[in-house]
Amino acid sequence: MPMLTVKTNIVQSIRAFRVPQLQEAAQAMGHHFLYANLAQTQSKQDILDLIAKEFSFAPQASKNFDALSDGLTDVLHKSGTQPGFIVVLEHIPAHAKFDKEAREQLLDIFREASDFWSDRKVPFRCFYSFSVARAPSVDKGGVALDGLDVLEDGEKMPTDKLVDVSPMALRMSSPFNAGYWQAATA
Repeated sequence: MPMLTVKTNIVQSIRAFRVPQLQEAAQAMGHHFLYANLAQTQSKQDILDLIAKEFSFAPQASKNFDALSDGLTDVLHKSGTQPGFIVVLEHIPAHAKFDKEAREQLLDIFREASDFWSDRKVPFRCFYSFSVARAPSVDKGGVALDGLDVLEDGEKMPTDKLVDVSPMALRMSSPFNAGYWQAATA
């Protein structure tokens, strides 16, 4: 079972784990499995709305980070005994509208929830991944190699392809360095 090597209360990068493995582990342990794929979100409000929807929280949990925190802690605690949680936040956006500070604030909410549940002897494991947009590949003639178009003036169209990156990679390289990201995925 993959959870044997993971602390009972932790927030960490998803790394070698796969979502189906984590879901199976949650089911085997009798824990709640909470999953949100944030790849299509653009803003803080989009992220809050999607998390509240995917986690089946009351609409007020999507008002702000404090409300989300309450939804992950007090509201769940007051609803009865909890067996444990495995939470997955996949493809947390990494762009100007949801910058590093906003990402850290979001993860801090889950860290605080992990501490809250630890104090109550309830396992709370949260796994996350970041995503960044990758520039399209274009040959010397301006023809898109990956099926994406290039505008008449040579400007590349934004891509909807996402690449998972570790937090270390985000700190080490600019997400705007397209050559780095293309080399990393090739």
